[in-house]
Amino acid sequence: MISRIDLRGSLPGDLRATLPRADFDVEAALEKVRPICEDVRHRGSAAVREHTERFDGVDLESARVPAEAVAEALAALDPAVRDALEEAIRRARLVHRDQRRTDTTTRVVPGGTVTERWVPVGRVGLYVPGGNAVYPSSVVMNVVPAQEAGVGSLAVTSPPQKEFGGRPHPAILAACALLGVDEVYAAGGAQAVAMFAYGTAECPRADLVTGPGNIYVAAAKRLLKGVIGIDSEAGPTEIAILADATADPVHVAADLISQAEHDVLAAAVLVTDSADLADAVEAELRAQVARTKHTERVTAALAGRQSGIVLVDDVDAGLAVVDAYAAEHLEVQTADAGAVAARVRNAGAIFVGPHAPVSLGDYLAGSNHVLPTGGCACHSSGLSVQSFLRGIHVVAYDRNALANATARVVTLAEAEDLPAHGAALKARFDWEIPS
Repeated sequence: MISRIDLRGSLPGDLRATLPRADFDVEAALEKVRPICEDVRHRGSAAVREHTERFDGVDLESARVPAEAVAEALAALDPAVRDALEEAIRRARLVHRDQRRTDTTTRVVPGGTVTERWVPVGRVGLYVPGGNAVYPSSVVMNVVPAQEAGVGSLAVTSPPQKEFGGRPHPAILAACALLGVDEVYAAGGAQAVAMFAYGTAECPRADLVTGPGNIYVAAAKRLLKGVIGIDSEAGPTEIAILADATADPVHVAADLISQAEHDVLAAAVLVTDSADLADAVEAELRAQVARTKHTERVTAALAGRQSGIVLVDDVDAGLAVVDAYAAEHLEVQTADAGAVAARVRNAGAIFVGPHAPVSLGDYLAGSNHVLPTGGCACHSSGLSVQSFLRGIHVVAYDRNALANATARVVTLAEAEDLPAHGAALKARFDWEIPS
């Protein structure tokens, strides 16, 4: 059901190339999304409508979901689901509110200061996927940090669903209503990203697009980066678990399955120094997969080349492996898990000990579940308030402070053969600058 990679004895020089990873060729998808994005660029709403009919099988007169439909979805929402979403929103706000940045002014010299001012982007397009599952939780994860950052204009888009009259799933609409977002679009895939990038008659262009999606969403983000800001090119979800003999195989297997049920390309990786644990987890996987709802999908994910059990000599070697893997989600289920987790350098989010499973982070931990995938956690962060802010340096120097800096500026400008740079300072003074 799941393969093994034995790295006991010595670790290979190129660990990343040795570890399992999903086939997710964004570059190959670029040529498929390029004509779609160009079509939306030139024909706007008409192109979005035609591509929506082609890919989603619904013909919508307008991609914009009526505000009353958003309100109706909330009124019809199961009270238990509403309660859970409200608590998820509350916890997410607590965490993301504490991420707000404050302006900082540094006195460089007497009369000269530099202030770093944090300014939210003006408008964002928030993408909420719809495919094998419905993700009202992704509405929360996108909208809350944008609101806490102070973004003035928010729009959510999600693929239309035939069974709901060509609108996004009612739970998604209800989550938007709970968050006070009434600008919602029934559009998915590359055409949705292009809609935000270029704007249409019914959807003004955005400065930034965020949120996970399929390979075509990721390809459109790569293609249009620069036309519009992006958070990341999110690929299939992944979980890595660093565990030793103290871990409970029932928990480990359940957590691997929890992410494998997302998609046949979902990655589930166990890194352990205990062959006994590996055997016990394999036995648990066979038993638990047989009982889970999405057995075929989970089986395909666990048997895929992106999943596996990696055997290592000890926890130190395991840390080297998980840092090389740079998982979207990393669980640490070892003795002294907190101290081990503190040594991890590369992960989208880290879940410490037996009582912090990834599923908690997906919904109710307060953390964000829009995280870097495909090894990008070695250089990128998950979605946060910071994702929606720009740092702007504000420079303020008085005459004396500028005069004291001029000679050195002239020296550096001439060293770079850019004398006009120095001349711009000398023009402000009617006296000779001392040599």
